[in-house]
Amino acid sequence: MTHESGTLQPDAVRGMFDRIAPVYDLMNRVMTAGLDRSWRRLTVEAIVQPGDRVLDACCGTGDLAVAAEREGGIVTGLDFSTAMLERARRKSDTVDWVEGDLLALPFEDGSFDAATVGFGVRNVGSLEAGLRELRRVLRPGGRLAILEITRPRGFLRPFFSLWFDRVVPLLGKVLPGGKAYTYLPASVRRFPGAEDLVTLLREEGFEQVRFRLLGGSIVALHVGVRT
Repeated sequence: MTHESGTLQPDAVRGMFDRIAPVYDLMNRVMTAGLDRSWRRLTVEAIVQPGDRVLDACCGTGDLAVAAEREGGIVTGLDFSTAMLERARRKSDTVDWVEGDLLALPFEDGSFDAATVGFGVRNVGSLEAGLRELRRVLRPGGRLAILEITRPRGFLRPFFSLWFDRVVPLLGKVLPGGKAYTYLPASVRRFPGAEDLVTLLREEGFEQVRFRLLGGSIVALHVGVRT
């Protein structure tokens, strides 16, 4: 079974993220009550070691790439949104910021010791193809961490539905690129659940795959090792 990003074409997704770049960091803080920073720190602590060559794919405005650099990594941040990268470059002049597509990474096989994707992998045209590219550019034994919104469990499910299906799109109506905040809940619904993503990672050549739920189960951090 394939997992497509939905009806939006790549150019439409790129344009959408270009438009929301000015408010992207603010919306992240608002939507997560500021917890996204601690989640990013946990992500890099899970797989990044000092001196590692690290790829942060779908890096957006660069928060996760900068966190990986603080952990001691030698970091490359990649995104296909020019406007997002413009903002990322303001946060670090030592990260190597690259404009490119996760589905066609401009790197040689085995170029990195670790790779991260934070809140971006659900936007690629084919999740399987994206995982294959990440595996390709990791060395054997290289580590992957994916931080992504997931469908919550238990008592938070009704709150999640209210927040992402109603409140977030309303916020988007008064901010640039409002369509993105209608697209967000739809993209989360299409994305595999936490256990399904474990299965998919194993199928695409990762082992020792595990995940932990964060933020009361609204976010999942998956970690795996390239075979």
